[in-house]
Amino acid sequence: MCPLPQQGLCIAQVESGSIAEQLDIEPGDIILAINEQPVNDILDYRFGLADDVVQITIQKSDLQIWELEIEKDPEDDLGVSFAGEGLEPIKKCRNNCIFCFVAQMPPDMRPTLYVRDDDYRHSFLYGNFITLTNLTLAEKQRIVKQRLSPLYVSVHTTDPELRAWMMRQTRAAYIMDDLKYFTQNGITVHTQAVLCPGINDGQHLERTVSDLLSLWPGVASLAVVPVGLTAHRQNLPAIKGYTPGQASQVLDIVHDWRVKAEARCDYPFVFASDEFYLLAGQPIPGTEYYADFPQVENGVGLTRLFFDEWEEVKLHLPSVLSAPLRVTLVTGKLGRRVLAPLVEHLNKVANLQIEICAVENKFFGPSVTVAGLLTGGDIISALQRQRPGDLVLIPSVALKTGEDVFLDNMSLAQLQARLQKHVYKAGSPREIISAITKSTGESDE
Repeated sequence: MCPLPQQGLCIAQVESGSIAEQLDIEPGDIILAINEQPVNDILDYRFGLADDVVQITIQKSDLQIWELEIEKDPEDDLGVSFAGEGLEPIKKCRNNCIFCFVAQMPPDMRPTLYVRDDDYRHSFLYGNFITLTNLTLAEKQRIVKQRLSPLYVSVHTTDPELRAWMMRQTRAAYIMDDLKYFTQNGITVHTQAVLCPGINDGQHLERTVSDLLSLWPGVASLAVVPVGLTAHRQNLPAIKGYTPGQASQVLDIVHDWRVKAEARCDYPFVFASDEFYLLAGQPIPGTEYYADFPQVENGVGLTRLFFDEWEEVKLHLPSVLSAPLRVTLVTGKLGRRVLAPLVEHLNKVANLQIEICAVENKFFGPSVTVAGLLTGGDIISALQRQRPGDLVLIPSVALKTGEDVFLDNMSLAQLQARLQKHVYKAGSPREIISAITKSTGESDE
């Protein structure tokens, strides 16, 4: 096991045949510096290696210090990996936002689900949204020096007093100063505003879009998403979810500003999340609405991509299955409308009967309607009432990546054992059709 060093980056593994192995670098060795610059995380390591000749300072397990000069191509790695992805310890959130989802989580879940990550390195590497309220001057300078771009920033509002109040953090008031610093120094920023009805929408949203658009193209996009509310909001400020009428008002503001942005910079700039369209009962916009899909991981355009893929793959559906098959498609309450056109078409295939099971979320509360927050227990309860088909398809987003575990720690295998049905995960039309055709021996080519 590689301990977390007081300084430097501890090597966990060395690849066979790598530069590191050839130089007798071993697991447990600590990289202290590259080119006399301290190495404290994976970003320092990558930044330091981006040259053809590098000097590396290593502390061996017996505390000897090695100085190695290495000639290599700038893109070449040493062939080592680090514990915790080379990012420990993470920078945690210092805010106390009135809408914080982590503060609304039920008890007794995986400890990692309660970690309030506000780490600029995760923002650069993985697209996580951060608030910029916990950055030191040295960290801001590092972001610029190492070109950690783009960053993803939760703005919520550009009104200084309102942002400080919503986030319970006086430092939050300086968001525009922070954004100007980064954009003026060549860092691209994608932003989001989590909207709470009657708090930071309406005129406040107008100001937010206007202020952020003034920093384009440094601020490259703004996504507006509705607040997520669970049934576990004890001792938190009273916030209500969006009604269809309120969601429509947000969409009106977004559409007006998109017209202004197109005229000003030939780019739509502001995007409403899919959830706002589904809440308002309005059609999901066409592909052109989303431009280059700058915030698809934030739920902006996922439904359109789903629909577009369906238009492609439905052309290859068989007209008849070789054997009768009943299929149940599991989704959240909001997903029924997304899946309905697909199901209607699939039910025209002879020998195929397919139905939707829109699960009510009792674990988080009925106001949580997205598929990504479904639990194994709620899915079982819903399916037992509905009598599932021979094949049950679970949305991939409800499972932890790489482990097939739901948020309540039930595994996909355990769910299958409880249901005594064939259960598969599927996250796209192509995967849905593939699961159906393979179940009866058909080709899905």
